[in-house]
Amino acid sequence: MCGIAGWYRRGGRPVAEAALARACATIVHRGPDDQGLFAEDDFGFGMRRLSIIDLAGGHQPIFSPDRRFAIVYNGEIYNHPELRAELADWGWSFATHSDTETVLAAFARWGDDAWPRLEGMYGAAIWDRRDRRLTLARDPLGIKPLYYSLQRGGLAFGSEIRAIRALDGLDFTMDERAVHDFFMFGHVQKPRTIWNEVRTLAPGHLLHLGPERDPEVRRFWTPRFAVQEGLSEAEWIAETGRRVDDTVRRHMLADVTVGAFLSGGVDSSAVVAAMARHASAPVKAFTVGFPGTSIDETEAAARIARHLGCEHIVLPLEPQDAGVMLPQVQAVFDEPCAATAAVPVWHVSRLAAQHVKVVLCGEGADEIFAGYKRQRTALAAARMAPYLRLLDPLLAAIDRAPGLGSKRFNYLRQNARRFRQSALLESNYQRFFQGTQISTPWVREDLYEPGFHARQESDHPFADLEREYFGWPGARDLDPLDQFMLADLTVHMPSSLLNRTDRGSMAHSLEARVPFLSHKLVDWSLTMPRAMKLRGKVGKYALRKAVEPWLFPGALDDRKLGFQLPFAEWFSGGFATFAREAWSGSAASRSGYLRQDAVEKLFAEHAAGLANHGRILYAIAMFACWWEQTFAGTGPAREAAPC
Repeated sequence: MCGIAGWYRRGGRPVAEAALARACATIVHRGPDDQGLFAEDDFGFGMRRLSIIDLAGGHQPIFSPDRRFAIVYNGEIYNHPELRAELADWGWSFATHSDTETVLAAFARWGDDAWPRLEGMYGAAIWDRRDRRLTLARDPLGIKPLYYSLQRGGLAFGSEIRAIRALDGLDFTMDERAVHDFFMFGHVQKPRTIWNEVRTLAPGHLLHLGPERDPEVRRFWTPRFAVQEGLSEAEWIAETGRRVDDTVRRHMLADVTVGAFLSGGVDSSAVVAAMARHASAPVKAFTVGFPGTSIDETEAAARIARHLGCEHIVLPLEPQDAGVMLPQVQAVFDEPCAATAAVPVWHVSRLAAQHVKVVLCGEGADEIFAGYKRQRTALAAARMAPYLRLLDPLLAAIDRAPGLGSKRFNYLRQNARRFRQSALLESNYQRFFQGTQISTPWVREDLYEPGFHARQESDHPFADLEREYFGWPGARDLDPLDQFMLADLTVHMPSSLLNRTDRGSMAHSLEARVPFLSHKLVDWSLTMPRAMKLRGKVGKYALRKAVEPWLFPGALDDRKLGFQLPFAEWFSGGFATFAREAWSGSAASRSGYLRQDAVEKLFAEHAAGLANHGRILYAIAMFACWWEQTFAGTGPAREAAPC
């Protein structure tokens, strides 16, 4: 696991090792164990290494035996022992035991056909010294980040945006559309970033750039929904258990101790239970708790840990702690981030890093096995849409009524607005964007400065987003549940879920692995019939049934919530004061995006219980922190000053 950075300036303009060293210094938290740099003429790249496999021999860059190819790489390849044997038979003379060299050998052997063969997570850069050609590649699901910037005839890239910004002579201007993304969803929707000049390499894509012409970007993997017929329910459940057990076993590959995050839910319990079947010592399991709140899952996790014989380590998170650490959490992101789980992931990663270098996580199971409530809600909304349209006159009357001073009526009016909006949506892609927004169109209309609103918000925002991300032929032909799952896999997961997991863990030099997102497991899961994923109101049906024998009776009966913040409890106390002061004390309040009086109104309505604005108020506070850290020059990720 590493962080990488590089610059292909082209045109004979030299790249200095000192510039690469500055870029790598910004991401030392991703790899505190080692550094490697290489520069020749107008190209250079470097890396920071977190040593996981081949601790002594995995120094990068690694060169091919003929010195034609060189690689820097961030990630882990779990099937590299099998690939290594095949490549050795082909004739490659391995100089290390590192999976990095396996990736390089695979590329030398198969070219771009190598990437679908790799089972793992990665952001890789390979330099062809003979043809002066750069190849960038990112894993199929986007587990590891890879950013690039095309400026002044060249291309700069890095595992984090801060590495690119460390290079001299490049421009960085704010992307207003990205700001709108943030206040709509709590994160910037990829491939955009907060900067006009920087984009992400999309998951499952590669990029080629030679000494002339524009970059060539193409996809090498795409999720495909194709139901497999002929298996019984018992066979689907048995195969689910076998595949989950196998992918977890593969993800335990390391020359260091591997632990796990454990919330007590289906996903993390499945991972830890599978680990316990293969581990030679008790699994170290880490849990974050929220004492005294409705979402505290400490006891559920403890019961699972006791049953599996884990070494269980719990770290409570109190509101006052979160208020202090919020600026530190925001500082590990290059962009404003209001992911509700960013704080607990950062918090538990700090704990885990004191004990292990690697953890396995349960992320991805909801996306591939239909575990989200919002997926079930979208299906219900699609079925109810014709009836809601018949009720539109009544809903419209409720919407128009003022209801001043009545908390109950205010909530009724908000729900009437949502029902009316949902009834008009034409696909589950649109319902996905509606279901993942943190602010409604009518809240944004009041909140945004008029000019900003006119430039960014349309009359049909969800239809516009569907055209942007799913406007290709045949997209509407997918099953409604598959539409929502595809949106989760390709939009929400790389933009939010995986981003927060990568940044929160790597901030503490901790490698987080996600077994459910092996693209081979994902490929298979997409052949599963709907009834094996969603049974009535029960999501992840086959996964639950497969995992039940690994645990005690009733272990998975409780409603599990996973990583998030208890906004309802916290915003009723001092946490709201912190958020309000963060905004009012920041120059972001004068940035021209939000109306100050509208922000005050949101805080007042929330305090009075007239509406639940917790998500958007949290986003406003995090935007203020990001603004101060970015434009007021606060310190690096681990030493961020309070905003």
